[in-house]
Amino acid sequence: ADQTARATGEIGQQVAGIQAAARQTVGAIQGIRAVIGEISQIATTIASAIEEQSAATQEIARSVQQAAADTDEVAANISGLSEVAGETGAAAGNVLNAAGELSRQSSELKSEVDRFLVAVKAA
Repeated sequence: ADQTARATGEIGQQVAGIQAAARQTVGAIQGIRAVIGEISQIATTIASAIEEQSAATQEIARSVQQAAADTDEVAANISGLSEVAGETGAAAGNVLNAAGELSRQSSELKSEVDRFLVAVKAA
């Protein structure tokens, strides 16, 4: 009977030890579950940030492409403007030459008119 009582006491202690270990295991599992939940929230936040960064990067790439296209257009406009400026310079040179020729002819005509008037007065 003593042995049975002792064995029963030992079994009771072992069961109590197993129950304590089970409670500790449940506590540890709950802690692990909480950490996994936090990691999941962090992963969701990171995924959201990556998605936003990807959208921002795409917008930057689109803006760079638009800026490049606009730069090409400006360069073409400058080239056209340079060509027009050259043509305007050539036309201005032609006008200057024509004005010089007109001035020469005007002087020649004045001389002819003066000679004619002298001849008319003498006649």
